[in-house]
Amino acid sequence: MANVRTLKKDINFVLGDIIEAVYIWELSTAGKPTDESQAIIDEAITQFDALIERVNDKKAENKKAHFKAIYTDLEGTANQLVEKINAL
Repeated sequence: MANVRTLKKDINFVLGDIIEAVYIWELSTAGKPTDESQAIIDEAITQFDALIERVNDKKAENKKAHFKAIYTDLEGTANQLVEKINAL
């Protein structure tokens, strides 16, 4: 990870792609949103807000470890959301 801007872009792209995958699933199966798919989208938006808030936290003492933890959490969140999409 080179800088904060790259981390923010990664968060945006990863969670945006997950939301797009849910929309594609909705269009290819039911043609309309379901409660389960909306729950996944809401969770992705909530996680996006939480991760961006953590990135913008200026009080972190060890910035390298702080950003590495955020990146690890992003990977874990993305994996969980993809598993939920696959379970639909």
